[in-house]
Amino acid sequence: MTRPSLTSDESFRTLTAKMKHYEVEPNATIGEIKSMFHKSHPQWYPARQSIRLDPKGKSLKDEDVLQHLPVGTTATFYFRDLGAQISWVTVFLTEYAGPLLLYLMFYFRVPFIYAPKYDFTTSKHWVVHLACMCHSFHYLKRLLETLFVHRFSHGTMPLRNIFKNCTYYWGFAAWMAYYINHPLYTPPTIYGEQQVRMALVLFLFCQIGNFSIHIALRNLRPPGSKTRKIPYPTKNPFTWIFLLVSCPNYTYELGSWLGFTLMTQCLPVAFFTAVGFIQMTVWAKGKHRSYLKEFRDYPPLRSPILPFIL
Repeated sequence: MTRPSLTSDESFRTLTAKMKHYEVEPNATIGEIKSMFHKSHPQWYPARQSIRLDPKGKSLKDEDVLQHLPVGTTATFYFRDLGAQISWVTVFLTEYAGPLLLYLMFYFRVPFIYAPKYDFTTSKHWVVHLACMCHSFHYLKRLLETLFVHRFSHGTMPLRNIFKNCTYYWGFAAWMAYYINHPLYTPPTIYGEQQVRMALVLFLFCQIGNFSIHIALRNLRPPGSKTRKIPYPTKNPFTWIFLLVSCPNYTYELGSWLGFTLMTQCLPVAFFTAVGFIQMTVWAKGKHRSYLKEFRDYPPLRSPILPFIL
């Protein structure tokens, strides 16, 4: 029988919590301890809690077992309030539905966006209609993947993230849509239709590749599990890029937006692609380091996002 106690550390910027002692079995998990703490402190539900062995250490995982931790018959855990939480699914659905609807508002030129004489008019350029279909397809795909494909290792994220994420996705969508659907927009003129067609091929190729990677990653994790495995290429040729990069979903995502940039030849789209590439590179490097740390037999030839480069 282990007797853990939970306390808060003011330098750790936690809410003040009265010292509480619990008696639990050695095979109890951190998730069970969080549930016990929640019963005595209802305002801090399990997803809102961060439990650590040291105030400056990493949060313990819910599946960590007490007897496998470096503690004796008496253990002190440090608690931090993570703030209000919201599910990943809710955040993804919200941040992806916004760009889809906003872009369509500009495409149909609803009133108060452009001059009144352009209300509910349509563009004479076929690339504008093609861009709308590609943009809508991309975000419809993301919404469907959120509902039916993705399996999240963490059920929630801080509530404040939804405002940050929506500002990013919604703001960029409105900025891009304003110029692409503007009555004075001019399509690519240097290479014309050939450029648009090549860009469409690149966009669709990378969209299929991105979806293939998401399916492959989904199949690595059984339903309800947080198991992590090394992703390897499957029979699907779009997954063979796993031989060279750790996060090919980001590689294909970058390719899709490069295609959309070439298709529309629009500066806001290029800027969105550049900012997205920087952010995805940060995520890819973090995940690559995590793979290297967790798996000793991780393939050494892989790069985070761009083969042999980055």
